[in-house]
Amino acid sequence: MSISINNSQLEQAAEIALQQATKQGASAAEVGVSHSSGLSVTVRQGDVETLEHNNDKGLGVTVYFGQTKASASTSDLRPEAIADTVKAACGIAQHTQADEFAGLADASLMATSFPDLSLYHSWDVSAEQAIEIAMECEQAGFDVDSKINNSEGATVSSHQGGRIYANSHGFVGSSTSTRHSLSCTLIADDERGMQRDYWYDIARDAADLDSALAIGQRAARNTLRRLNARTIKTGTYPVIFAAEIAPSLFSQLISAIRGGALYRKSTFLLDHLGKQIFPEFIHIHEQPYLLKALGSAAYDGEGVATQTRNIVQEGVLQGYVLDSYSARKLNMTTTANSGGVHNLTIDSGDLDFAALLKEMGTGIVVTETMGMGVNIVTGDYSQGAAGFWVENGEIQYPIDEFTIASNLKDMFMGIQAIGNDVEKRGNTRTGSVWINEMTVAG
Repeated sequence: MSISINNSQLEQAAEIALQQATKQGASAAEVGVSHSSGLSVTVRQGDVETLEHNNDKGLGVTVYFGQTKASASTSDLRPEAIADTVKAACGIAQHTQADEFAGLADASLMATSFPDLSLYHSWDVSAEQAIEIAMECEQAGFDVDSKINNSEGATVSSHQGGRIYANSHGFVGSSTSTRHSLSCTLIADDERGMQRDYWYDIARDAADLDSALAIGQRAARNTLRRLNARTIKTGTYPVIFAAEIAPSLFSQLISAIRGGALYRKSTFLLDHLGKQIFPEFIHIHEQPYLLKALGSAAYDGEGVATQTRNIVQEGVLQGYVLDSYSARKLNMTTTANSGGVHNLTIDSGDLDFAALLKEMGTGIVVTETMGMGVNIVTGDYSQGAAGFWVENGEIQYPIDEFTIASNLKDMFMGIQAIGNDVEKRGNTRTGSVWINEMTVAG
């Protein structure tokens, strides 16, 4: 798969859209133009199950007439189609209500520096090669143990894209990026029934991916360790969230300090700026300039320059997560988070996973959560879970069919340690998280 991404063509399309917006009387406008292409192959039990190619282009434009705004989009990048799209947006704007907080982000906040963050690494992998890799990955899992007798498949994906964001401040931002992944999900049988588990890797550069052999074998080991699962007695126990699911805890933090939740007053962390919400050793910060990282960017979705910044320092909430609209609603300044946070990093301590278990002594390791039982308004947390029972500082046996419950405020303040087994396969970087206690229902 190798379809060239030509950002100069996308830039021309953006320029046409902005010119048309001015021509049709808009006082301001912004446009995003993107082109993405990719290949995805899934192999199951040695047969090709799906083979998908995609090649998509699109343009979205937002026009402002004072405080009135409207948007329209198209997948046709011919000049006449772009003109029609802008015309449609301008037509819609005549029927929308003015909003005093609407508008482009302030011109003074636009990014002026565009460092190379090493986000684009083309992988010229053919469909045949991708199938071969997926088959090797799945077979490596089957070869680990005869108890691995079924599969939900191994998948190889490779995607690349280019994007232009431009607005009538004169800002033009251009980015190209790639994302490659390899995953495998396997099934094993025992007297209690079937268990499934998986493993995967994802990277900007295919050369950084774990091997097909390693991923297949890890998926098999993860699946086998879940066999002969037991239930657990209801009680209050210490809980360690394994590194691969620990980012979900901090996504709840981000949801609670996001501008929309704050101005709607629908968050348990309303008015908590400057207050202690974690133990003193917790440091949470954004690192938008990490090379090859999945959350790196020089500017956000509005062209505002990103910055390395503290969100929580010494346990105290230092900042919210705002775009320019929510910032205006709150009488604050945007934090360059239109589109989300950039490499949210939770600093880890000295303990590896084995040392965390030893320090905890007795309790539960959670490796999977299920359901949607988190209420950001109240902070109440209740999730179905699977994982392992720990005694004498070591994993004893798998457990399933249990529920963990608490309140996010108590969970955040109850963090005892962050492991140094840092998960880097996403936009949130954290090790395993040990929480002093949660209610566990067997």
